[in-house]
Amino acid sequence: MHDRYAHQITPPAGGEPARSTPPSSSRMLAGYLSDVELLLEEQRWEQALREAFDLPQIAVALSDSKMQLSADRVHAWCEQWVQHGDDPSAVDPEAVRIAQLVCERAERASLADELVPTLALRRLRLHRLQRTRHRGFKSGPLAMLGAEAADAAQICTTLVLAARRWYAQSACHDAIVQANLARLAVLR
Repeated sequence: MHDRYAHQITPPAGGEPARSTPPSSSRMLAGYLSDVELLLEEQRWEQALREAFDLPQIAVALSDSKMQLSADRVHAWCEQWVQHGDDPSAVDPEAVRIAQLVCERAERASLADELVPTLALRRLRLHRLQRTRHRGFKSGPLAMLGAEAADAAQICTTLVLAARRWYAQSACHDAIVQANLARLAVLR
């Protein structure tokens, strides 16, 4: 039996009820995440890191009606989606380190003021035309990689998994995120 209220999300505590939409998928975002994994597989560490470090900014911007972000909101996103992972009661020290790296980059980028991350959103938009899907990065034994490569693979994998969790558990139901993804898809 289909529950017609299954797509609704619990409103945030003490705030306005969040607007909810039926779950959807985003080829543009899926393509972006798959490309980060492909860059890892091709061992293009710098490019993979650049695109992975953009993921929290993209997620925060997509969650805002004006597509703006701030360092504080990037920090809150990292705390919720990167640090706590699949188990909200457990905190992975490696994920905490990665979240701190993301937050430091956000602060260095002068995200204290509200701004639109145009370059990150432009890179996301370019993935809307992607047709083939990558099968996913198999991290395998990271010990076989050099220390720098293993660290890059760990950072990218953690951020991609956080973005996938964010989209599956929150963004696919969020009317603002869906409207912003639609806006990006039609921009030229």
